[in-house]
Amino acid sequence: MSAPNKLLRNAHFLGVKIRKLRKNNKLTMEDLSARCIKIDPEAAPSVSYISMIERGKRTPGKAMLGVIASVFQKDPEWFLDDMPVDDGLIPDKGSRGGITGMALEPGFLFSNEILQIAIPEMLSQTGTTGRQFAHLLIRAHQEAHQNQFPDLERAAENIGQKQMPLSLQALEEIASSMGLKIKWFDELPEDKVHELGVNHGSLVRSFFEAPHTVYLNTELEQQPVRKKYDLAVYIGHKLLHDGDGVKSAMLTGKHYVGGIREATTNINKKSAVDAKDIMLAWRDFECSFFAAALLCPKVPFRRLLERNGYEVNSGVLVDVSHSIAMRRMTSVSPYPHWHYFDAYPPGKLNAVYRGNGIPLPWGNMRMVQDPCQHWAVFRNMNKKPGGSSAQISLLDVAGESRIYACESVAVKDLAGTNQVLCAGVDMNPAIAAQGQDPLVLAAELKSACGGNGGSAPIPVAIKKELLRTAKILNISWVERGIENDARVICPRSSACPRQPGCYR
Repeated sequence: MSAPNKLLRNAHFLGVKIRKLRKNNKLTMEDLSARCIKIDPEAAPSVSYISMIERGKRTPGKAMLGVIASVFQKDPEWFLDDMPVDDGLIPDKGSRGGITGMALEPGFLFSNEILQIAIPEMLSQTGTTGRQFAHLLIRAHQEAHQNQFPDLERAAENIGQKQMPLSLQALEEIASSMGLKIKWFDELPEDKVHELGVNHGSLVRSFFEAPHTVYLNTELEQQPVRKKYDLAVYIGHKLLHDGDGVKSAMLTGKHYVGGIREATTNINKKSAVDAKDIMLAWRDFECSFFAAALLCPKVPFRRLLERNGYEVNSGVLVDVSHSIAMRRMTSVSPYPHWHYFDAYPPGKLNAVYRGNGIPLPWGNMRMVQDPCQHWAVFRNMNKKPGGSSAQISLLDVAGESRIYACESVAVKDLAGTNQVLCAGVDMNPAIAAQGQDPLVLAAELKSACGGNGGSAPIPVAIKKELLRTAKILNISWVERGIENDARVICPRSSACPRQPGCYR
């Protein structure tokens, strides 16, 4: 049977298979069309044409089918057989990619009234501050919503009109239209240092005074990218909270705890929980997320990342920092299973977004003395700024081995302190979406690494499957990581799964 006749005969199964693959890989029709355009603009289908193909109303030509097949790493002939879609291609809608919780029983012990009494007592006894506890709550909230906050996205898009790149002049005009005034400072007076609770190891980038004054450090005059971010944060504060001033100062330096959050030695010495700390932490998160969404609106930035294979330096193209670009990846990608960390020497890890329940050495609350030295963020701690590396890692989560891929980049913050940024994905759900068993694949890879001291080149058969999955995800650094040795990692070296162990 000729190819055109075969296409016509199997148009229904073809459309169903494309729709199942698209949905299984969390792609919209717009995403699929964009992926096809990246491969071959001439043969790529439009969004409306994809819709008609999926409904069996149109049949793609040979070239178009070849492009679609390339997106999903399938042989074109697979779409043309007369077999219905395999159940293995249908996603498990109940899977949240490793996020776990516990049953809150008996329920009466977890009432609001009881928790409001018990939580402050628990935090006080353990030496945990309200700010640290808030970070934990925020991370859990992000995981539960897979870092999707459409209300904040819409608020940012309404203000910025989805402009990208958004120039510094445009941001200043937006700020002015909202009544914000900018003042500069070189060095904070001692009373302001005390008022803001600033640790002497930290640099104050900026702070806000109600109802409309933004104070910027003169260091930002020569750092337009960072100035844009700080200004976007305060635009968010003005819009979301009417500039009421309940907003932390934005600090830089190795003593701070994650993102734009105030964290000082003085705060950590408090024995009582301050409810205001929890409010400040949430406000900081909201304004930070808003700022990133304003500078990198969801759909335009997703298209940019798609064209550039999610390279971590994509932010340079729209005048935003590596940090903003990598954080936005976790929110705009159609693939939901991401994480993003940053770290300061000698080994302070901030779990800015800990997707999929990754067991961390710590997460914004404490530092351990024996973090696993094979985590990418720690291996890159002493690299020169600008250097990056990709890594495939194996980590046991809830008794199962999971395959992670990440890209880490070394940078310097405004205070000149070395910092490592790390964006990554959990590969297990992506592998499962292709009808493969990720636990079997992870066990085989772990076995290969275990027989080689914990690190080993990826075996050819596993490399082939991972490469296929990486191409479907369209993440370039996953492909680079596959060419490097895979590494077994763990939360703490005292529980090292390597044979022989790192500290034995």
